This record gives sequence, C-alpha cells and structure tokens, in this order.
Amino acid sequence: MHLTRRRFLTIAAAAGLSSLAPAARAGDAVRWTGAVMGTEASLTLQGAGHAEAARAIGLCLVELARLERVFSLFQADSALSRLNRHGRLDAPPSELVEVLEAARRVHALSGGAFDPTVQPLWDLHSRHFATPGADPVGPDEAAVAAARAAVGMDGLAFSARGIIFSKPGMAVTLNGIAQGYITDRIADLLRGQGFRHVLVDMGELSALGPRADGTPWRIAVEGPGEDLALDLSDRAVATSSGLGTPFDVSGRNHHIFDPATGRSSREARRVTVVARDATTADALSTALCVLPTERAGTCFAASGALAAHIVPASGPMIQLGAA
Repeated sequence: MHLTRRRFLTIAAAAGLSSLAPAARAGDAVRWTGAVMGTEASLTLQGAGHAEAARAIGLCLVELARLERVFSLFQADSALSRLNRHGRLDAPPSELVEVLEAARRVHALSGGAFDPTVQPLWDLHSRHFATPGADPVGPDEAAVAAARAAVGMDGLAFSARGIIFSKPGMAVTLNGIAQGYITDRIADLLRGQGFRHVLVDMGELSALGPRADGTPWRIAVEGPGEDLALDLSDRAVATSSGLGTPFDVSGRNHHIFDPATGRSSREARRVTVVARDATTADALSTALCVLPTERAGTCFAASGALAAHIVPASGPMIQLGAA
C-alpha cells in the first residue's frame, strides 16, 4: 500500500464510526475504509440495511479495483503505466480516454496551468531529492529544461483507437483528476443501486443527497491557512495543496508543478473547489493552485464550478462563487 497524499478533508459527520472491513455498522450508517490511488478512502452509507449496504460496497470494491488497473501509477500493468512505459497504447480503456478528454478541457480553460503531462517533472524532482546531499533549491536549470521539453498536451494524441506520445521522454500522471473521476463513478454506481444518503471519499468527496436525517454532510478542510467548513448535499468537493506531497522538509518543492517554469507552484497554499462533479472539482483545484489570482477568477468563471476557496501565498483566503 502506498499512501502518498496528506489528507486535508475530514468528514465531521463520520466521526466515531468504526472502520472494520469490509463494512462496519455504527448507528444509522455503514462505513467502509481503505485506500484508493495512493490515498485514504471511505464510503459512508446511511438509511440502508447493513446487508444491502455491504452488498453495494462489495460492488464498489470490484469497480475500484478495475479502475485502479486503468489509472494507477503504482501498478506496473495498469493501462496508464503501460502507456508511460511504451509511449503508446492501442485500444485504450474508454475511462482513460474520457479522463484525458476532461483533462484537455481544463487544460484549455486554465491556459495550460493544468497539464497531466508533467510526470517527467515529478520524476526529476523525486530523483533529485532522493539523492543524499541534494541541493535544497531543487534540480538545476538544465535538468528542468530537459524535463520540460517532454511536457505539453501538444505532444499527446488520443482517441478511442489509441494514445500516442510524440515527444521523447513523455509521461502522464492523472493524479490531479482521476481520483475525482473515480469518486464520480462510485457515486453513480451507488445512485444506480438506489442509495440516496451517501458520502463517497476516494481522495475527493461527493455527497449523494443529504444525510438520512435531512441535514447536509459537514466537511472540514484543515490547513495550511484558514480552516474551512462546508455543508454538502448533491455536491462534490476537492482540495489541492503542495503540502499534500512535498519533496523536501521545507515544502517549497512539491508535486503541483507550473508547466511554464518546471518548478513547484508558489501561487496558492491550498485551493478547495465545490462543483457538481468531483472530476471538475479535482482538476480545477489543481489548476487554481498554479494560476495567479487575477487569472484564477477567469478560469473559475468559465469552469461551471460552484465555489472556490483559495488560500494565497500570503493574505487572507479568497472565495470565488457561492456553493
């Protein structure tokens, strides 16, 4: 198991529930906890019998295993790993194409700030900071320039027939959008099974209806910066922060890269986005971490998201929209 992301979203409504596998009963809820795509995950189902909820959770676990075989960078035989290894993938899974299409939309909306082809920059920084005595500033300019040469959506062609890289050394990471997509898929599965009071947490969150008592799900977003409390019902939320995966103890070098510079973004310490779907919330929260404040508003307005809460590098939290 690889748990690589620090969690900023906590589920106040689920406090005190046990986490026995595969599903634990506590009060009026049945809850499963585990790990998906390298981060902690959970399903909280209310207003259903234990047997019914456990059966549905079993279906979700089968689907999660299937989706990890598409998107995981940890599994050597996943579709994404094979694409990165060979530079092409014939007859790709439809889910991979669908996520790449969503990524391309957010890439365009953000003027390139969101770019799933930054994996060469991640690999470079990971190798650099794993070296004893590494320069705390980060890789040198020549190394960054070489990695940046392999970055860019213009080098990625995809369709239902195949996916092809046209730049040497290209690689894709979908960690900034796939968790949101997986969250949506699991929410859709449970909705199709007739559940109406569910909180899906696959690294990003989706509230399927309110709690069984009619009150919204209460979500707490903690540090860095001001804490935030959100009420969710038929909404999704995602939070991105460089401190989720830092490369060094200072946290200045982290996994959210500015494709224009090849360095870790310094624009926002944390961004939380509320949207109707978790795919949008996930990708947009990453993009807004990279964009300067004056450009973030334009990108947000064009995205269709409901609200964004941006903790800038300095100063108070900025809110865009109203969920």
